[in-house]
Amino acid sequence: MSALRSVTDGRAGGIAAVHVLPRWLRGPARWLDRLFRGDIVFPRFSATVASACLFAFTGAYGAYLGGQWPGIVQAITSRTGFAIDNVHVTGNRQTSEIDVLGALGLDGWTSQIGFSASAARQKILALPWVQEASVHKIYPGTVEIAITEKTPYAIWQHGDELTLVQKDGGVIAPFVGGKFASLPLVVGAGAASGAAAIVAKVDKFPNLAGRVKGYVRVGGRRWDITFDNGVTVKLPEMGEDQAIADLSRMDRERSLLERDIVSVDMRLEDRLFVQLSPEAAAAREAAIKERTKQAKKSGRDI
Repeated sequence: MSALRSVTDGRAGGIAAVHVLPRWLRGPARWLDRLFRGDIVFPRFSATVASACLFAFTGAYGAYLGGQWPGIVQAITSRTGFAIDNVHVTGNRQTSEIDVLGALGLDGWTSQIGFSASAARQKILALPWVQEASVHKIYPGTVEIAITEKTPYAIWQHGDELTLVQKDGGVIAPFVGGKFASLPLVVGAGAASGAAAIVAKVDKFPNLAGRVKGYVRVGGRRWDITFDNGVTVKLPEMGEDQAIADLSRMDRERSLLERDIVSVDMRLEDRLFVQLSPEAAAAREAAIKERTKQAKKSGRDI
């Protein structure tokens, strides 16, 4: 077939119109011309190969439409030397490597090529202790993961549950004992988010801070402080800082917290209420009766 094609335009005189094919079509046009003339002879098994290619292409296209193509790529590339067989995790203390591998779903046949570092990072960030993470692929089969973990600040008791929380009140994970047992204990609704503020205020007074057993949030408005000998101090809603300072002074000067008492109520600005223990209350009542009795006797003698 020539690169030029002639047709009669039907005008008088039979003048022919000539159309010139673009350069990029001339090669295919010549090949089709030879094919139609029978000048091209295909190999013996070309029809079988062509059919196989057609079926392969159809299957691949169907897998693509059905969302199975990534899995096919994973299977092929993992078996040609790109399977992830080394995972290096650094910076983890409370997060085990098993937790990391479980989050990523690596099974020994995961391909490095089809592995998404950004998607893996999001999965790792979803682990309880992980604050920040970075994931890097090193070909042909290594993944490096660097983790920064959260720092527990307090133990939060809500209902029957104990939970480790961060300084801003963010929940980390259930508390199961161990080295975090010495952290401050805060109790009640809203206690986690307010823990840092109340702990910082009490820490200014070492004679109090070293004896605190727990901080109880009451009604989301104020705090009760429980000390190691069982004494509870009820702080006011307003003027909390001054009340803590007064409590520290009275304990230094009068050993208030060493007395045989149950609670100290500081909720009123102009007065202080001290509740004696049952034993102390009984002893006080007996002493008052004895003094009254002695006073009556003294009066009769006179």
